[in-house]
Amino acid sequence: MNTYKFDKIRNVALLGHGGSGKTTMIESILNILGHTNRMGKVTDGNTVSDFDKEEISRGFSIGTSVIPVEWNGSKYNLLDTPGYFDFVGDVFGALRVAGGAVVLVDATSGIEVGTEKAWTYCEKRNMPRIIFINKMDKDNVNYVKIIRDLKDKFGKKVAPFVIPMGESDDFKGFVNVVDMVARVASNNTCIDGPIPADMDAKIKPVRDMLIESVAESDEALMEKFFEGEEFTMEEIHNGLRRGVISGEIVPVLIGSAEKSIGIHTLLNMIYDYMPTPKDMNNGEYEGIDPKTDEPTSRKVDENEPFSALIFKTIVDPFVGKISLFKVYSGKLRKDMEVYNPGKDEYEKISNVFLLRGKTQLEVDEIDAGDIGATAKLQYASTGDTLCDKNNQILYPGIKFPAPALFKAIEPKSQGDEEKIGTSLHKLNDEDPSFVIERNKETKQLLVGGQGTIQIDVLINKLKKNYGVEVTLDNLKIAYRETIKGTVTVQGKHKKQSGGAGQFGDVHIRFEPSTEPFIFEEKVVGGSVPRNYIPAVQKGLEDSLDKGVLAGFHVVNLKATLLDGSYHPVDSSEMAFKMAASLAFKKGMKEAQPILLEPVMHLEIVIPDEFMGDIMGDMNKRRGRILGMEQDEKGYQKVIAEAPQSEILSYSTDLRSMTQAKGFFKMDFERYDEVPMQLAIKIIENAKAED
Repeated sequence: MNTYKFDKIRNVALLGHGGSGKTTMIESILNILGHTNRMGKVTDGNTVSDFDKEEISRGFSIGTSVIPVEWNGSKYNLLDTPGYFDFVGDVFGALRVAGGAVVLVDATSGIEVGTEKAWTYCEKRNMPRIIFINKMDKDNVNYVKIIRDLKDKFGKKVAPFVIPMGESDDFKGFVNVVDMVARVASNNTCIDGPIPADMDAKIKPVRDMLIESVAESDEALMEKFFEGEEFTMEEIHNGLRRGVISGEIVPVLIGSAEKSIGIHTLLNMIYDYMPTPKDMNNGEYEGIDPKTDEPTSRKVDENEPFSALIFKTIVDPFVGKISLFKVYSGKLRKDMEVYNPGKDEYEKISNVFLLRGKTQLEVDEIDAGDIGATAKLQYASTGDTLCDKNNQILYPGIKFPAPALFKAIEPKSQGDEEKIGTSLHKLNDEDPSFVIERNKETKQLLVGGQGTIQIDVLINKLKKNYGVEVTLDNLKIAYRETIKGTVTVQGKHKKQSGGAGQFGDVHIRFEPSTEPFIFEEKVVGGSVPRNYIPAVQKGLEDSLDKGVLAGFHVVNLKATLLDGSYHPVDSSEMAFKMAASLAFKKGMKEAQPILLEPVMHLEIVIPDEFMGDIMGDMNKRRGRILGMEQDEKGYQKVIAEAPQSEILSYSTDLRSMTQAKGFFKMDFERYDEVPMQLAIKIIENAKAED
């Protein structure tokens, strides 16, 4: 493949609900351009972009694939993103380097949750987009209704550029109301022809609307419009391009990826209306100087110092690590040494290439604005910056959504613990949207992700790629124990069994505290020698790890050493530690011990119509609604608190309650007392496990 300059490059993400046809569209494009002999099918597991074993077996994309193609003297980097929400991390990586997006809509389903999410992603980034209504050849498709629904949902910026010719099996093409030609698909080509006379009535209102949009894009054109003058075709294209790039116009195209209808028009529209890397961010990218933390920037220019961002990592047990990056400035060639400011390490670039699915296309260099790949970087990971070692810059990393579901992971075979950790970290290089945590209290290794499918994929990859079989379990709640009363108790440790004995005697007052643990001593008269007081404190601190109710960690406790006694020969530090431990157990039992549970702070974003269901469900979970605020049009943010034990499966439950439209994030807030009836069950279960 040729090397292209930034003004001949389009980086475009394909977005949409799962099953809307993104991967099939890629197959159609590759087939039309002659890169494949025939179109692959997702159901057959032979598509170019879904090459991972898990993708083939499951029949849907789980990672973003980059598909570079050449069209009209330009290069398109098409980013085929997953449609399932568990893999949204890969979508975020693709959107970070894309200049525009094609949002696919299944004509038989209309607007789906994935459509709304794709639109929201683009809106938040002010990203130019084209809507492509796919599967127009299927039965029961109502084009007028889909357009009406799109306008109702997303506003007047939605602008149909085409009108269909034929329905269902008779769908053969469309009238392009911009260029005013009829386009009919035939044997992987697109034939332009005259517009059928009976379509004039349908075309005129759509055409008039587009001309008004052109007029609104420029003052001179507005003046020309009011004077009743006709726009030239060049003025129409330029006006529409300004509107699309600014986000004021979202073209709607139609077709069938499976039958390769509408694909040529889409490729032309990407060229005409999607931004080049120079059109994005005013042709400049902001970062910081890692030496001074001062703001700095790079222009999208091959003559600028080199800089790039890694947006995806592929880890293959046999090939090794492949890093996909977008060059922001300068150019990258093999054998260059580059600097990674995030890791403070230097990397040697052994080779540079393009990836088309899993196929490597060798090139000499990757220029500013383009997307490429390199293999076997030692330190770099997704979100890292690479730059010229003499002209350093650090770009912001990629922000991934916080995990919504945690599961404990355990090896099926003893001795695989270390292998699990190593393998998980390799998978984490490939998918940074999941997290790995070791809970010191429960001793569980936890994996946190967006949902059950993502975690299931991780488990399968552990087995298939690294030969590690594991089981999943619910995470254990890290309860706490404390006291509500105040008591003074004696702890006396006395042991005599021939030879040197052991003797330690303490009187300690235990009471509630706002601090995790406070130790004081008020000993008078030397009843406990000062050199043994630290041993008393150590004995109490060691005892905090295991409470008397169910063996959970003890918090919010104040212990005051008041008195005691010692033996001049038999007393020792160990004896006083033991005496303190005895006092602790006795004092905890007598001071009204209670169980505490972690309470989480939740921010739940849901469509307005689900508000009642969410509030009722939160009450069932012993939750408390703290407030509500408008998040965006049609969505509410519910702020709530709930015990962690009640929301272990909330990720799955919320999707079910809101038709997958709701999402949430949570953080630890505090510990609260567990109701008595629940505490009894928790204590019984804990004792049964022991």
